[in-house]
Amino acid sequence: MRILIIGAGGHAQVVADILQQRRERDGMTQPLGYVDDRSSLHGQRLLGLPVLGSLNQITGIPHEGIVIAIGDNDTRRTVFDRLRRQGERFIVARHPQAVIAPDVRIGPGAVICAGVIISPGAVIGANVILNTACTVAHHNMIGDHVHIAPGVHLGGDVQVGAGTLVGIGAMVMPQRQVGAWSILGAGALIHADLPSHVVAVGAPARIIRFRKEE
Repeated sequence: MRILIIGAGGHAQVVADILQQRRERDGMTQPLGYVDDRSSLHGQRLLGLPVLGSLNQITGIPHEGIVIAIGDNDTRRTVFDRLRRQGERFIVARHPQAVIAPDVRIGPGAVICAGVIISPGAVIGANVILNTACTVAHHNMIGDHVHIAPGVHLGGDVQVGAGTLVGIGAMVMPQRQVGAWSILGAGALIHADLPSHVVAVGAPARIIRFRKEE
């Protein structure tokens, strides 16, 4: 399958590495290169793959699937919605060294990085990033467009609302609920439910401000 990577920044190169490692194992995954609206990148090669042009040029590049490789959740959602309306096919970029229980459900366009562990009964939404070495325990519900950063640990039966960023090394205790479009700071310890549209930091985490609703 010929796959385009949407974006050409640092996270996009992580996605490129995932797809290249998949190609080494299955012989079918074929990453074509990146598209990015930054014209200064056009023509460059990153991890051996070319930056082929801008986002509005993808219809002229023969491909069977795409992965949106943009770290910012709101931007990634906007691009996802645009490309879904255009009828693009979103593939799951799963690193070969991720460990995923057989019954886990994963939405279109998710990126699952090296060292990720997803336990039984978990549901992962569309366009989600599960970053390096995070753990998603049993029966978690992860909403669309969420980013679970490197080294995060989510206890069992945790719910994370759409668009939320769980920062590097944060921990969420079992059976806790985190609302949509919130930000949990690096190293935060979530021991109580959190509402939507908040920024919470510290251990134990405390709300330091409210965010503008999306």
